[in-house]
Amino acid sequence: MVIDWNKAPSETNGDRPLIRAAEYVRMSTDHQKYSTDNQALEIRRYAERRGYEIVRTYADEGKSGLNIHGRGSLQQLLDDIAKGEADFSVILVYDISRWGRFQDPDEAAVYERRCKDAGITVHYCAEQFENDGTIGSSIIKTVKRAMAGEYSRELSVKVFAGQSSLIRLGYRQGGAPGFGLRRMLIDQSGASKTTLERGEQKSIATDRIILVPGPDDETAVVQEIYRRFLEDGESERRIADDLNARGILTDLDRSWTRGTVHQVLINEKYAGHNVWARTSFKLKQRHIRNDPTEWVRSEGAFAAIVSQSDFDRAAVIIAARSERLTDDALLNLLRGILAKQGWLSGLIIDEYEGGPSSSAYRSRFGSLLRAYSLVGFTPDRDYRYVAINRALRAMYPTLCEEIIAGIRASGATIHREIESDLLHVNDEITIA
Repeated sequence: MVIDWNKAPSETNGDRPLIRAAEYVRMSTDHQKYSTDNQALEIRRYAERRGYEIVRTYADEGKSGLNIHGRGSLQQLLDDIAKGEADFSVILVYDISRWGRFQDPDEAAVYERRCKDAGITVHYCAEQFENDGTIGSSIIKTVKRAMAGEYSRELSVKVFAGQSSLIRLGYRQGGAPGFGLRRMLIDQSGASKTTLERGEQKSIATDRIILVPGPDDETAVVQEIYRRFLEDGESERRIADDLNARGILTDLDRSWTRGTVHQVLINEKYAGHNVWARTSFKLKQRHIRNDPTEWVRSEGAFAAIVSQSDFDRAAVIIAARSERLTDDALLNLLRGILAKQGWLSGLIIDEYEGGPSSSAYRSRFGSLLRAYSLVGFTPDRDYRYVAINRALRAMYPTLCEEIIAGIRASGATIHREIESDLLHVNDEITIA
């Protein structure tokens, strides 16, 4: 492989016929500077120098490069090639990262290999190497793929740390406010600006959002739900039926159910607390339910609609539903729900009248999946990753300390960032 920093190897085309090529461009919301128009401009300059004629454009705009899901144009490109419908012999891409920031570099290689097997080569127009299959080219390409994925990993860590800091300061991070609450937009000095309606978003980066009590009639309903549950001993189902009979709708303009009343009773925002990161979807890999010890919290961040004592009393009553039942009794209830519904989910369990909530099954059996397996139910999706991730998190502290000790024993210097958990080796290499 020969790298020419100033000139491509086939700068002059003479009278040779143009080679038919397709271009693939991608822009994620994280990389506005690499707009599809800018990519296309550079690709066309490259094509003109090399003697390529662009006959097809595949564009994924506003799409993450972390995986292929949701990238319809890349999927269409690969599908056209697989079906033998590609009327081109070259694919032009701006650079390695536009092909994808896959967390496994081999995934990027698989998609490129499909093209190669069909006799179609992939060119990275802005990279300073020739994708010619030589050893040097392969090494650089592999490193570039790893770097593209690592960039997303480091960005994810920084974004999460930043979001966590905002939560601890009492600011809201996305999501509907919930019945009886509203999103208030405030400026950087903390002064209130306006209440955001459903679907409205802030437009100034320095503005923040907090939760505030909604209209008096809604906050009164929230307080009524707690009073009837605590003082009158009414079930969530009975409360929901009464609210529906009175024509009161939820914040999403829907009828009340046992589950929606239950959520009002268990969500800490009604007691004024800001709680975030109950679940995670980092790097668009898999949704996981985080352990409560990993939740990010800010106590007393908002004006409370119900007192802490009322919230705690409701939590005790809800927890007692499962505490007085044996494991066998819980599982028999779950079998009954499965027989009636033909399916199990957290929502279905929460809607079941007179039974414990889905969180009770998680607490008693370690996870919903464990409870499902004990009653003979297997979801279509493979959720074993939840237990695996939990085990990996338990292993992580010890493994990390062993790695640090090993690096130091080899004579290198290493320090660890407390906020991001990144490791810096010899002030040259960053490890996540």
